Amino acid sequence: MKVFIRTFGCTLNQSDSEVMAGLLVKAGHKLVNDVKEAELVLFNTCTVKDNPEKRFFSELAKVLAMKKMVVVAGCVPQAEPGNELLRTVSVVGVRNLSSIAYVVDQASRGNVVRMLEFSNNPRLNLPKVRKNPVVEIIPLCSGCLGECTYCKTRLARGKLLSYDAKAIKQQLESAVADGVKEVWLTSQDCGAYGKDIGSSLPTLLKELLVVEGDYRIRVGMINPNHMLEFIDDYISILKNPKVFKFAHLPVQSGSNRILKLMKRKYVVEDFVKIAKRLRKEIPMITLATDIICGFPGETEADFEMTYKLMERLRIPVVNITKYSPRSGTPADKMQKLPTKVIKPRSKRLMELQARIADNREWLGWQGNIIIDEIGKTIVKNISFVGRNDYYKPVVVKSRQGQKGRQDHKKLKLGDVIEVRVVAAAQHFLEANKYG
Repeated sequence: MKVFIRTFGCTLNQSDSEVMAGLLVKAGHKLVNDVKEAELVLFNTCTVKDNPEKRFFSELAKVLAMKKMVVVAGCVPQAEPGNELLRTVSVVGVRNLSSIAYVVDQASRGNVVRMLEFSNNPRLNLPKVRKNPVVEIIPLCSGCLGECTYCKTRLARGKLLSYDAKAIKQQLESAVADGVKEVWLTSQDCGAYGKDIGSSLPTLLKELLVVEGDYRIRVGMINPNHMLEFIDDYISILKNPKVFKFAHLPVQSGSNRILKLMKRKYVVEDFVKIAKRLRKEIPMITLATDIICGFPGETEADFEMTYKLMERLRIPVVNITKYSPRSGTPADKMQKLPTKVIKPRSKRLMELQARIADNREWLGWQGNIIIDEIGKTIVKNISFVGRNDYYKPVVVKSRQGQKGRQDHKKLKLGDVIEVRVVAAAQHFLEANKYG
């Protein structure tokens, strides 16, 4: 069958889609890039925010109106098994991805299949079709140890289930043998890895870094309470040349009162301590964080604490999200703030971030980058995007003249080139190829 896969959400969902694509191709199906060409549409869904879920249901209605066969995977059917619209289509849960070919086959026969059990089905070392041939995404675990009152994903993915270190290492070795240059380790909370099997994230990383090859590892989100437990070991790992000098530590709020309402397992002072320590040990490290603006009960004083925290620490990458209630979560029962309060607060934070995160300190930087993306084409001038050791996105355009353009055209994904930064913006750097 001709199958179109539509993915919503995070890196973990992207990895799930790559595996489902690989299993479907192995079963003899053909992947298409246009929903109009498809006989069956596979939705891989996300519950983290309200907007992706709404977009999914809107697109689902359109596809059903087109009389296409549909299979729905991911977090939405897992978190909302009783949804009436989802009862009309086949669904496959987050821990049943290895059965996707069977589910698609049954759907093609007009049967409605529901596979939502939390089974320990195989997840690693399965066939896959990478969205980016030089990037390998490896999930470390499923579920988490958190109790966050706003999070619906924990209802979908369940309790922590760490994957076997040998299986993770095997997938890394296979990816490197395939020519992969970047390895993204992902999960709901990478810092929780191993707590259910007597291991830890640093222990795993030390095992992985013995794998030979020319690659870089990017570790995904780590909650501050876990980072505090192994920060000395983690700093040592970050200094390894095979690891991107990057750390994603979600703070969510600058108010300890709000963090308590969120049931986050750390205080603001913990986050500040970690950020300062990382910057002291690894100057220029790229820090990323998340902030929820307008959580139920957030006062003007609470918001100002968040604003001043951002202003003081000047974190270069901040994902600012306006709070949206998620059904089935404790926060959904709390007194919500009106949009007219949340919107201007969010705007203030974004304006602040635009002022403080201008990347000017990177002007004149010279070093190597891994080309991992083809950028926009501007009048036949193809730009490439690469990452330096600090995971900064660097846009490389061709030099002036025919020789420069010809040289530029020879570049390809996975190439490592030396560049010099000539301009900086909030979200990326611009550079010329050096030499």
